[in-house]
Amino acid sequence: MLERLQDSFAKITKTLVGKSKITDKNIEEAIEEIKSALLEADVNLRVARRFINATAEEARGEKVLKAIDPGQQFVKIIYDKMVHLLGDERSELALRGPDVTSTILFLGLQGSGKTTNAAKLALHLKNQGRRVLLCAADLSRPAAVKQLEILGEQVGVPVFTGEHQDPISRAKAAVQEAKKHQYNVLIIDTAGRMQVDTDLMTEIKAISDAVNPDEKILVADAMLGQNAVDVAKSFDEAVEITGFILSKFDSDTRGGAALSLKSITGKPIKFIGTGEKVEALEIFHPERIASRILGMGDIVSLVEKAQETVDEEEARRMQQKLFSSDFSLEDYLEQIRMVKKMGKAGELAKLLPGVSAKDIEEKLDEKQMVREEAIILSMTKKERKNLLILNPSRRKRVAKGAGVNVVEVNRFINRFEKMKIQMKKVMKNKAYQAQLAKSLKG
Repeated sequence: MLERLQDSFAKITKTLVGKSKITDKNIEEAIEEIKSALLEADVNLRVARRFINATAEEARGEKVLKAIDPGQQFVKIIYDKMVHLLGDERSELALRGPDVTSTILFLGLQGSGKTTNAAKLALHLKNQGRRVLLCAADLSRPAAVKQLEILGEQVGVPVFTGEHQDPISRAKAAVQEAKKHQYNVLIIDTAGRMQVDTDLMTEIKAISDAVNPDEKILVADAMLGQNAVDVAKSFDEAVEITGFILSKFDSDTRGGAALSLKSITGKPIKFIGTGEKVEALEIFHPERIASRILGMGDIVSLVEKAQETVDEEEARRMQQKLFSSDFSLEDYLEQIRMVKKMGKAGELAKLLPGVSAKDIEEKLDEKQMVREEAIILSMTKKERKNLLILNPSRRKRVAKGAGVNVVEVNRFINRFEKMKIQMKKVMKNKAYQAQLAKSLKG
C-alpha cells in the first residue's frame, strides 16, 4: 500500500537525514521533490499546495537552520505536516453505551466494497464485545441481500431483512428489531449506484432522516484517488457524513485519496480495508500511516499484531527488544517464526523501518523467509549472537548447510545489519518511544 508514495518520500528523507547543515537550496530542492511526489500520488492540488507551503514556511525558520541536527528536524516537520494532513489523531466511532442501540448507516457507490466492509465492521465490533445486527437495505442491486446474508453468516452476525420491500421501511423496522432484542449496534447497508445521482441521494437522505443514525460512514475506494474526494463531497452535501472507511487500501500504491479526504471534507478516515478477508479491516491511525510513508516503519502496529498471536509474556519480551534495538539473529529467528503465525511476510515487513516497497516486492516473499530461516539455523549460536565472527570460511559453511550460495548469505547479513541501524535511528526519537509505550499499554 502507498508504495509509490513511500518510495518517493524515502528518497527525500534519506537525502536530508544526517546532514550537518541545511541551506535554503537544500530546502528548495526537497520542497520541489515533495511537490512532485504529492502530485504523482494524485493528491488534490489544493491540498498539495497547502502541505508544501506549510512545510516550506516552517523549514525555513531558525528551528531548522540552526538546529543541532537540522536534517532530522526537517524530516520531523514533514512528518508532523503529514500527520496533520491525514487527520492528526485516530477518530473513534461515536457509539453510545452498551445498553443503548447505536445506528451506523453505510453509504457508497457500487463497487466500493460497501457491503463487504459492513460485515468487516460488524466483526470488528463483535470482537470488541458488542452485540451487532446487520440490516440489508440495499434493494436495488441484484443479490445484494443474499451477499450480506452470506457475509453475516461468515462473521457470526445476524442479518435483518424483514418483509418490507422498500429500503426506508426496512431500515426503520431494523431499528425496532435491534431495540427489541437489545442489539447495541445496528449497521444498515444501503444501495449504491454506478455514479452519484439524484435518486441515490434522495433515497439515502430519506433513510438517514428516518433512522437518525449516530454514524454515517462513506465507504470510499482508495483506488479512485482524487475522484474519491469528489464522491465524498457529493455524499457529504446530501447527508453530512461523519467519516470514511477507505476500502482497497492494500491495493492503493499512490495515496491520493488518503492524503486528500480529511483536508477537503473535514471528515476523518476511521478505518481502512486491507484485504478481501472479513478480518482485513484496520483502525486508521494518522501518525502510523505517516510513519510508514516516510520509511520509519510502523512498529506499534507490528507489535499489536504480535500481541494478537503470541502470549503476553512473549509480547512483553518483544517490546523490550524493540526498545533496546539489541537484535541478534537468534532474536530474528524467533521473529520469523512469530511472523509465520501472524500473517503474510510481505505485509508485515512493510511495518519495519528501512524496508522499501521495492525491497519487499523483489526480495521478500514466503520462500525468502524459509531460506533466511535455513541460513540462521546453519549458524552456531555464537555466530547468531555475534556476526563479526562470520569470516569467509564460516559463511561458506553456512551457505552449504542452508543450501544457498555465499552471495545470498552475505546479502541476508547486510539486510539484517541495515535493519538494525534503521531501528536504532527510529528508537532514538523520544516522542516515538512515548507513542510506542502508550500503545503497548493499551
